[in-house]
Amino acid sequence: MMTGWVSTGQVSNRMGEHSTATTGLGQRGRRDRIAGGLLGVHAGDSLGATAEFMSWAEIHAIYPQGVREIIGGGKLGWPAGHATDDTDLTRAVLLAYLSPGGDVVRAAADNMVRWWHGDWPGREPGSRPRDAGGATITGLRRYQQTEDPRRAGAGEGQAGNGSLMRCLPTALAVADPERRIRESMEISAITHDDPRCTVSCAAYNEIAAALLAGAAPEEAVGVGHQVALRLGGADVADSIAYGRRLDVAEAATTGRSLLPHGGRGFVLDSLSLGVAALLDPRPLPEVVIDVARLGGDTDTNAAIAGGLLGIRDGLAAIPERWRAALQFTDEFLAAADVLAG
Repeated sequence: MMTGWVSTGQVSNRMGEHSTATTGLGQRGRRDRIAGGLLGVHAGDSLGATAEFMSWAEIHAIYPQGVREIIGGGKLGWPAGHATDDTDLTRAVLLAYLSPGGDVVRAAADNMVRWWHGDWPGREPGSRPRDAGGATITGLRRYQQTEDPRRAGAGEGQAGNGSLMRCLPTALAVADPERRIRESMEISAITHDDPRCTVSCAAYNEIAAALLAGAAPEEAVGVGHQVALRLGGADVADSIAYGRRLDVAEAATTGRSLLPHGGRGFVLDSLSLGVAALLDPRPLPEVVIDVARLGGDTDTNAAIAGGLLGIRDGLAAIPERWRAALQFTDEFLAAADVLAG
């Protein structure tokens, strides 16, 4: 059941303006990468939810080889495969691009408010999400006060990863690079308007768009690095460069992640880890499992990494048993059909 879905015919106007042009990959190849990206976010999120808020040592004691299946549980007691805020808010942005006409930034903000108020699949109407971040709550409250998504946001100094985790649909839907960068930053700023967050979203989405167009991972990372510099985000560019030097497998094995803030929700940590994951040549499941083994904000870090890896490796790289467990698999596959044109 695809609650809140709109038909392919309804989305033709907006997608005519936004859809990424078909490249030499062919429509089928693009659809596979788009589906891989969306379900990579979801799979990383749901896999990582089991170990959320745990340290590397705690995870190692209970799951010596990492959480390898989507089993739910964790400190928030998630049902297996249920979306956490990472996937839910990715869906909020995705639905904005699949709605006909209008202001996509406002549509994304309105979808986030509906999520906040419990008007969402798997939730009781009026219930609050169990896992909303502080900047997200502040930004959505300000949006409800100002009624302007461009005058919301939690303010500078709030540099969590809560907008980076949800930004991928813009990369999958928008063809024009300048529009893609602008919308990446504006959708981030609904809740996370600190420049480290807005520029991180723009850089991440340029990496993702380059991958979707067929770029090799190192080339795609270079695109993101240059965009960060062009936008004045030297600290974001530095975090991308740092990600190039990180070894995910070694960190997962030894517990020495070397992330400046320990991977506990700082946006630049999550961006560095996403870059490191993308450049790791191992299969998607092994990399995502190891990202979640590091501890801290495991669901969000694994979701951010999973989105890039899913585009890199395609839908088939996500184990079928994982896909079968995820709350929004059918809906995201249908969305990929629309976005692929």
